[in-house]
Order: sequence, then C-alpha cells, then structure tokens
Amino acid sequence: MKRLKWPSWMPVDPYIVALLAIVGIAALAPARGTAADVASGASTAAVSFLFFLYGARLSTREALDGLKHWRLHVTVLACTFLVFPLLGLAAKGLVPYVLTPALYSGFLFLTLVPSTIQSSIAFTSIARGNVPAAICAGSFSSLAGILLTPLLAAALLGSGGGGFSADSVVKIVLQLLVPFVVGQLLRRWIGGFVTRHKKVLGYVDRGSILLVVYTAFSQGMVQGIWSQVTPWRLLALLGVEAVLLTVMLTLTWYGAKRLGFGRGDRVAIQFAGSKKSLAAGLPMASVLFGAHASLAVLPLMLFHQMQLMVCAVIAKRRSRDPRDFDGEDWLSAAPQAAASRTAAGTAPRSG
Repeated sequence: MKRLKWPSWMPVDPYIVALLAIVGIAALAPARGTAADVASGASTAAVSFLFFLYGARLSTREALDGLKHWRLHVTVLACTFLVFPLLGLAAKGLVPYVLTPALYSGFLFLTLVPSTIQSSIAFTSIARGNVPAAICAGSFSSLAGILLTPLLAAALLGSGGGGFSADSVVKIVLQLLVPFVVGQLLRRWIGGFVTRHKKVLGYVDRGSILLVVYTAFSQGMVQGIWSQVTPWRLLALLGVEAVLLTVMLTLTWYGAKRLGFGRGDRVAIQFAGSKKSLAAGLPMASVLFGAHASLAVLPLMLFHQMQLMVCAVIAKRRSRDPRDFDGEDWLSAAPQAAASRTAAGTAPRSG
C-alpha cells in the first residue's frame, strides 16, 4: 500500500497543531491562582523578549533599500491597514445574527494586525514573484503594525472591545515598542549572534507565543467565556473569514494590475497584502484584551491556517505562469531572490 500523505498543496502548519494542543491543555488544566499569576508574568516577559528579537533581526539597510519601491509598499500598507479594517467594519452588520459581539471584536482585531513576513516571502518565491519587494513589504508592515494596530484598535474597538481600553496603548509602548527599539539599537552588536542562531531563536519565538496562548485561554476557561461559542457560530465565523480572504486575494491581484504593477510586483502585493500575522497578532491581543484575549485571538488563528492553505494553492498555480507573463521573467532574478530569502531565513510557517 502506498504511504498516505497530506496533499502538499494543502499544508497544515505544524505550529497550528501545537497551538491547538495548547488550547486543549488550557481547557483541561487551566492555570489558576498563584499558577495563573506566574504564567501571566512569564507571558508578559516572553512578549517583551519576542519583540526585542524582532527589533534585533530587522535589517535597517534592507528597510532603507526597500524605500526605492515605495509605491508597492504603500499599496501593501493600504491593503493591510485601510482596506482590511473597512471590511471588518462592514461585518458589523452580521452581529448578532451571524457573529456574536465577542467574536466580532476578535474578527475586527484580525483585520487590524500587520501582514506576515515569512509566509509572504515564501509564497512569493514559489510563485516566481518579486521576492526582495516581499521582504521589505512584510518588514514595513510589521514595523508599522507596532504603532498602527493599537491605535486602530483604540479608535475602532474602544472600551467595548472585550476589555480593551485606551490604557492598552501605553502597555503596547512599554511591552512591545520599547523592546523593539532596544533590539534595533543593539543590532549593531548582537545582529551577528541573532543571525547565526536564528533556528534556535525561532524556537524561542514559537515557545513564547505558545505561552501567551496558554495564559490567554486559561483565563478564558476560568471565567467561563467559552460558553458563549457554539459550533454553529464557529462555522459561521469560518464562512465570514473565507469571504474576507477571497475579497482580499481578488482585490490585491486585480487592483495591483489596475495600478500598473507588473506580474512580479503583483505577486508580492497579493501575498503580502492579503495576509495577517499570527506571530505579531497573538502577543498584541494578550496586551490589548487581557482576560478576554482567548476569544479575541480565535478568529486570527483560524484565518492564519486558512490563508496558508489557500495561498499554497495559488502560489503553486502562479509558478506555472509562462515566463513572458506581462512581459517579465522573474526566473532570471532567482539567484538574487534566493540570496535574499536565505538572509531572511524564510519559511511558510507562523508569520
């Protein structure tokens, strides 16, 4: 008998499996009392260290070089922080018939987080797009998200966002922005170490996020907020997210064409402009929503896996485009793209 394999065109991110396992552990053995205080403190420290590493990894030279392609980056930023939130606001009409108020807050938060870096670059590479542009676009989006996501959340979610308040912006600055800036300032001395040990530090990244998820879902279990979610509501949420992803994938591809971008740039815009970062969104949600973070991150977790599966199929099909598609041949830039990809340490995982 042939060995059964999961189709390569429909990947299930192993990290999503780990996240779901952590959710199960939190459901069966949530942290309570002193254990909850210890977990909360460790989670706060882990989030700060996570953004310190983000700052230490970001190449200032790469960011400055990317400014030369400013039209592409402005387009991606507009999709991420303007079009996505507008669609999120439009979904308000689905409350309470399709989405509960708590799920809608999480759905709206999903539309506010920055784009991915790793998976956008990886899929752009598979589809033979403009990889250097995808690297810069993802980096700019993540950097802008540290400021724009909490500000947009303050404006759009307000005090009704499941425990969110304007004071959370101060927490964002102290827990996320300050460590990020410190990492950037120290990059000159620790950048080489971070690059040499990127695989080990990658496990630190993912471990920190798993701790954040455990803490958030433990608080949710203790407070009994999961009684608000039914299987029908989860299916409805998946349907709404499928529509959101379809609209953004269509808009980024054909909208970029109307704006005059070539094929390589359109690929980068589609994959960078239609995604949302689980790695950046989970820590931010833990700060912004506190005890209500478990329901707030559920839409983001579901959307993350959905975007990986759908974009894997699209990237595979884009890779079969003829070389003269739109008069371009991005295969000729493969050595440069590979070098950029290696430097970034990219992989289509939990970005």
